[in-house]
Amino acid sequence: MRPDQTPILSRLRDPSPLITVEMRPPRSGMTYAKSMDVWIDMFHSIQRLTRRDTMVFLTDNAVGQAEEENLAHLTSNLGDEVDRSRIVPFLTTKHTLDYCRMYAKRAASFGFDALTVLGGDRHVGPSRCLPHAFELRKVIRQDIPGLTLGGWANPHGDPAAQADYLLDVDFTADFFLTQIVSHHDLTMVEAFLKELQRNRIDTPAIFGVFMYRSGNPGTLETLREFFPVPIAKVQEEFAGGTTPEEMCVRTIRSLFELGVTRVYVSNLGYKRVDARYRSLVNALGLPAAH
Repeated sequence: MRPDQTPILSRLRDPSPLITVEMRPPRSGMTYAKSMDVWIDMFHSIQRLTRRDTMVFLTDNAVGQAEEENLAHLTSNLGDEVDRSRIVPFLTTKHTLDYCRMYAKRAASFGFDALTVLGGDRHVGPSRCLPHAFELRKVIRQDIPGLTLGGWANPHGDPAAQADYLLDVDFTADFFLTQIVSHHDLTMVEAFLKELQRNRIDTPAIFGVFMYRSGNPGTLETLREFFPVPIAKVQEEFAGGTTPEEMCVRTIRSLFELGVTRVYVSNLGYKRVDARYRSLVNALGLPAAH
């Protein structure tokens, strides 16, 4: 199958709203018992989510913290009842090149149609095996032409520069995820969308939305090290009685109003992820099929 004909890309090209979920594997260094408890919770969530009209993205050493390898647990424990075309592992360049190439081959052999290939945080953890993620995507595309590959863009950056990046023949991605955005920074999102439209960039984009659990200043400052966080406005909303779900829905609804139809929601945790997902979808008034 060609990478532009996989089920995931077909769904991403569908104009109907799509709410996807980003999940994080357990941190490396947990006890075996604790790690298994987390994975069991994750598997239950993934099984329930993949029965819906959604996709699940699994991170690779997110926010600079070493995580257990997502692919090893997925292939060992998911079984055949889960539609793997709805699961998209992340792979960063924060490994050796040999590992990355073998990882991609393993993913394809185990029935995963797509990978999201990112650079990874330069400031923490191991060095990158290649300076830029597109270089790794090019290697993987040559090794496994049939894999659908995802990239990355940042609406908080200069819109023209981001558009140039997406237009570059070496970008080598069939879709891309964006940095976390909020209804408090819609001006940047609008500028980014206008630049995409002006350059006729139709590569499917999946915008990131974070579910803030509290207005704790220490937590928000830590998060700000990895993505822009409107700390004062988030705290103001919590002080006014806004729940995490309501704040998340405000961002998604604001994106919908701008014409964005695909988002991924981060920080839903490990337990009861499907219940949180249903709550968001119901609040947005999406069809029951979602």
